[in-house]
Formats: sequence, structure tokens, C-alpha cells
Amino acid sequence: MRISARVSPLQNYGVQVTFDVEAEAYGRFMGRYSEPLAIQFAERAGVRLGQRAVDVGCGPGALTAQLVKILGAGEVAAIDPSRSFVEAIRDRLPDVEVKVGVAEQLPFQDNSFDVALAQLVVHFMTDPIQGLKEMRRVTRPGGLVGASVWDHSGAKGPLSIFWRAAQDLDPAVRGEADLPGTGEGQLAQLGRDAGLSDIDSCTLTVTVGFQTATEWWEPFTLGVGPAGAYVAGLDERAQDALRDRCLRLLPPAPFQVTATAWSVLGRA
Repeated sequence: MRISARVSPLQNYGVQVTFDVEAEAYGRFMGRYSEPLAIQFAERAGVRLGQRAVDVGCGPGALTAQLVKILGAGEVAAIDPSRSFVEAIRDRLPDVEVKVGVAEQLPFQDNSFDVALAQLVVHFMTDPIQGLKEMRRVTRPGGLVGASVWDHSGAKGPLSIFWRAAQDLDPAVRGEADLPGTGEGQLAQLGRDAGLSDIDSCTLTVTVGFQTATEWWEPFTLGVGPAGAYVAGLDERAQDALRDRCLRLLPPAPFQVTATAWSVLGRA
């Protein structure tokens, strides 16, 4: 499946960043991190049977699937700007209400959900505050609005070694550390600016194992997100240099990568 373009704020970094990749490629690149994160995120949000929830910026459905496990497909809605991500969820979870759309203009009625969650997407929203406002609008008064974003600013996200290697070779590379919500306290402030109350912040951490360095590197060549776009923009010699630098920074195989995300919950 091909995914229609979703352009991130990193287009201003000199690289046109889209998520115009196969759903399988996205899963190989980020799914091994996002799936265990979704379990923790849903647990932290206290999602429980009897609620109705929406997954905003659902991607191929890591969090959507976890919500379905807890609530049942009939009580879960999802939305993403990528048509093929939406098609992938329809194939995987046919009873979920899934729509094509953006966070900044959600196609749902006011007060439609008990819980609205956005996993690993706020920093890619064109207008994060407006996106969170929309999540608040579609959540019943007193309901829960939550978001999580990798700690790119603190170099604790899953791509930290990659961006460190890129900056070692080219100090002008900006990586993803400047994106909104990736630094300490930023996600909570976005929530306050969006009108959420009783905001509670914490971090969530996942650990992923790799048998070889090649297993770790190969997904970066699939063109997924800012890192994939950066690799795709390099010539073969520069790609080889970046790969070699990354491999020197990695621990001996087999190894584990620990990734931490900021998590914020607030009341609508």
C-alpha cells in the first residue's frame, strides 16, 4: 500500500519530508517501538471497558489496535491524513470507524468521545495547539485528552543514535529536536494552550532488541519520516558514511535500544 503525502514541519530543514511510504515499511521503521508504547499509553490513560475513544493521527494502527483490545472495535474511531494508512486499518480492523482527515479539523461531532489520544503525532501537526483543541472539542466535558511524543530534544528517542551520527558528519543537521512537544515541558504547555485542565505529565519508556546492526540500520533506508527522507537525500557515498558512523556508535550486537516519550493527559 502507498501512503499519500503527509508533510511535516521538517520540510523547512531543507528536506521535503512526507510519509509517502508503504504501511509495512512504517511498521518496520517505527512499529517495533510504537506498539509497546501504545500498550503503556493506553494503560496510563486508564482506558476501560464502557468508554468510547478516538485515535488521532493513527498511522497504521498501533494504538488503534490496543484500544480495540480494551474497548471493542465498535467503540473505537481513528483518523489519519494518509489514505493508505486508513485502508490498512480497514483491512486489519474492519469494524473500526476510521476516516481520512487531519487533527486540526476532526470530522466528529462535539462531545463524541470519552477519550481522545494522539500517539507520536503532535510534533507533525501543522498546528499542534489547534489539533489539541479539536481533540478537546470532540471529547465530552471532563473526558480525557492525551498525547505522547518521543523525547527527541533530550536525545532519548529511538532515533537518537541516528541523528547524533548525522550531526557528527554534518553539524548543520537539525534532526527532530526542534519539533514542538519533543522537549521537556513542551507537550504540557501545548495542552494548556489548547485549554486542557488538570494536566498530568510523565515519561513512558520502551526497550527494543536487535540481533544485528544491519537489522537496526535497514529501516532507515525505507524513506520513512524525517530520518528516512534525510537518508534518501544523500548520495551513495554519504549514505555509506552515515551508516558506518551509526554502526560505530551502536553497542556490540545483539543489543537493545531504549526509547523514552513524553506523555501528557488533560481534561476536556
